[in-house]
Amino acid sequence: MTNLSLVNRIAASVIASALSFFFLGNARAVEVFDMEAILDPSTLDIEVLEDWHPVDGPVATRQKLVTINVGEMWPGQDYRVPVRMIVPADRKAKGFHLTGGHSPKKLNIEFRLDPLKQELIKGGVGLVYTVVQEPGSYGERELGHESERRFAESLNPRHKIQYWAWPATLMRAITTAFAESDHFEPGKVAVSGGSKNGASPSMAIIHDQRMTAVHATVSPIWDSPLRLCNPEARARHLENGGKQRGFSGGHFGPNFNQRALDVGHSWEELEKFATEISDDVFISRNLKQLRERNVDMLFHPGTHDFVAYDLAWGGKHHPDIPLYLGANTGHGKKGHPDLERDEENLAAFLLRHFFPEAVEPLLKSPKVETQVDGDSLHVTVRFPEDSKEESGRIWWILNRAPDGSPGYLQEMIPSENSKAMTRNSETGAWQVTIPLESDADRIDFFSNHRKTLEFEDYTFPTYLSTCYTRVER
Repeated sequence: MTNLSLVNRIAASVIASALSFFFLGNARAVEVFDMEAILDPSTLDIEVLEDWHPVDGPVATRQKLVTINVGEMWPGQDYRVPVRMIVPADRKAKGFHLTGGHSPKKLNIEFRLDPLKQELIKGGVGLVYTVVQEPGSYGERELGHESERRFAESLNPRHKIQYWAWPATLMRAITTAFAESDHFEPGKVAVSGGSKNGASPSMAIIHDQRMTAVHATVSPIWDSPLRLCNPEARARHLENGGKQRGFSGGHFGPNFNQRALDVGHSWEELEKFATEISDDVFISRNLKQLRERNVDMLFHPGTHDFVAYDLAWGGKHHPDIPLYLGANTGHGKKGHPDLERDEENLAAFLLRHFFPEAVEPLLKSPKVETQVDGDSLHVTVRFPEDSKEESGRIWWILNRAPDGSPGYLQEMIPSENSKAMTRNSETGAWQVTIPLESDADRIDFFSNHRKTLEFEDYTFPTYLSTCYTRVER
């Protein structure tokens, strides 16, 4: 090794350390997103793969396929994705439904639309499809590895796909569509998806005011202590069988803690990073501004999911975030025997959002009251007046292990721990009594309530949950 190359390596190391310190020392020293750049269509570097052309089907459309440059993850490394745009055959689309749960291969094929998407197109709402997937799934595995390596060393969120590339992909897809002014006009933009496609829009909607609704499943919602790398929470997690690696216990996706520690970061740096970036990440920290923007939100975190692993904390601190809790659901879970198999929340959510004059509102989060009386727990659930909820069913689990622990994820709600609730005809409240075993120190429960919505000739059973509630005695 020459002296010059050694000097260059030392200089590069000093610069990288300085940048990392600059970010960690000031929460706003580095913005996660440059929104001026995100909104600029001149930097998309569009390559047209298929220009606008008609596509026949039960509802005729026009479609266009392009690839775009989302931006640079680091100097010299562009992040490119395909985007397919679909509009009515005979007019502009006003707003659109945006999803990222597609592969480049799938986007190469003209889309034939399912009944829900046909109704959106018939109503003048467009569709925009892009790719929010692990780069390795479409032949770019080395990009994913390099992203993780650079992030572990720098803790710069721009280098991590979960923090920057995926949310930015959705925002840049919006820029792409609205730049097609002969085919789109400004309107509502609803984003939906599960897992990474639930987390990414949940983060993007905080920053991009063009987004007006988010429906996210099995993805993070709130900033619990374990997500924020709180040392006490982490110690409890490890004591209960949690691991330094994997998803459960991660901040906003896969747990990067050990990789960052391995390259020399301290736990204090990790805690500082998690704390300072969380305003840019979590729905729970942005409820005021989202509600002022009249953003529609509905979340399906799952009751046993390794990404949405902190229900007890979330239910206690954010009881009014609208949720549907499918009992015993999550990544790879089959669900409780009494799970609502007819639930059509997403379809109703989208139709209500885009056509509010034609669809009644979904249910709003109710209030929950509890009373322990010896070997019984009495639960009362109250909805706002005239909510038109049609049913109530409660699920419960006793002495559930702490959030994020293997026991929390693996021990299912027993098949017998489900019970129909009774509506009090005088007060309108839903009531039920749960029998308790003598050794039940903690009782976790939630109840689900149905409201059937109609749109033209369709009916949609929808369900909303109470907040996940833990009672200790």
